[in-house]
Amino acid sequence: MAYVSMGEAHRRITEYLNRFCGAVSYQDSPMLCRLLSFSSNSPSLLSLADALNVFQDASILIRQSDKFSEYGEILAHLFRSLQSYRFGNLVEAYLAFEKFANAFVQEFRNWESAWALEALYVVCYEIRILAEKADKELTSNGKSPEKLKAAGSLLMKVFGVLALGTVNLCRSVIRSIETARIFDYEEFPRRDKVTYMYYTGRLEVFNENFPAADTKLSYALQHCNPKRERNIRMILKYLIPVKLSLGIIPKDELLQKYNLHEYMNVVQALRKGDLRLLRHALQEHEDRYVFPLTSFCTYLHPNCIVAVFLRSGVYLVLEKLELQVYQRLMKKIYIIQKLSDPARAHQLKLEVIAKALRWLEIDMDLDEVECIMTILIYKNLVKGYLAHKSKVVVLSKQDPFPKLNGKPVGS
Repeated sequence: MAYVSMGEAHRRITEYLNRFCGAVSYQDSPMLCRLLSFSSNSPSLLSLADALNVFQDASILIRQSDKFSEYGEILAHLFRSLQSYRFGNLVEAYLAFEKFANAFVQEFRNWESAWALEALYVVCYEIRILAEKADKELTSNGKSPEKLKAAGSLLMKVFGVLALGTVNLCRSVIRSIETARIFDYEEFPRRDKVTYMYYTGRLEVFNENFPAADTKLSYALQHCNPKRERNIRMILKYLIPVKLSLGIIPKDELLQKYNLHEYMNVVQALRKGDLRLLRHALQEHEDRYVFPLTSFCTYLHPNCIVAVFLRSGVYLVLEKLELQVYQRLMKKIYIIQKLSDPARAHQLKLEVIAKALRWLEIDMDLDEVECIMTILIYKNLVKGYLAHKSKVVVLSKQDPFPKLNGKPVGS
């Protein structure tokens, strides 16, 4: 271990503190990974360890700055672990690192997104390596090796943190919140209620409970800070498919204002009854962007990028809009036929429907068209009956194309 002056030790420690805080502030996960990788034996970490052993009480430097003191508990344990590791006191290094790891996991929970996931992996890896080395030290001293087992408990805690993002565990968490009697929902800050309604609304979308999703996401939209346009956009990315599934079509101005261009052709397809346009829109946007699983920051996390149909979980919702498009196509055929032959307007031949679909470059035989018409009648999107022998859909003379009126298809 080379000689290090007090001034040089001060510089090295301060430099590390700045790098650590900078990595957290700028969400620089690769940098944070390098700062936590003890087992790499990197020259920078070894030189920091030398500086810590000269300076002895680095907590003085941590307390001197508000920026550093915010992470004081994390850094103090980390420094003690690094000091012990440098001297080869592996059991002490493990014990200090375990305290650091627990503090880091708690901080990870509080961060707005999973940006530090790679760093969390590093922490898990390092605690396993330290535990193995500590157990070897204990064995060599005639003591029972127990640190690897303790590290396993920490890894289970980390698993618990990450597992909260799985859909099948969300219900139990929500149930615990909604049945708790120790707090009043209305007493929470508005941003927390918006966050809660956004995420539970997304879960209702996943479960295809569109009326509940509409209620929750509409609440989030209504109470979201109007200056947070990116956050409003995130809400609309789920609320628009829900509204469409309920038969409510948004205005083009709304889509343009919040840069929701991926829904433009979907909306046009519904208005025109253009099945080809709908399928092209779904294919174009199904996997273009990545949606990060994040939490909100002042209502919603501001760095979220475009959520796509497939990865955001709305693809299947939009795909089911095909039935509404078929309904509008039938209505257009009905209107055209009514103009040319009012007396027979309520009788739609399957061959005419098949021709309209072929014009849209969708090739279906009469059996397939008959199947589609049967589904539309069953889902109450078309009132009438199917005359199988004559291959004709006979429409009701009163309201043959019912509106959804805010109800999902088939409800």
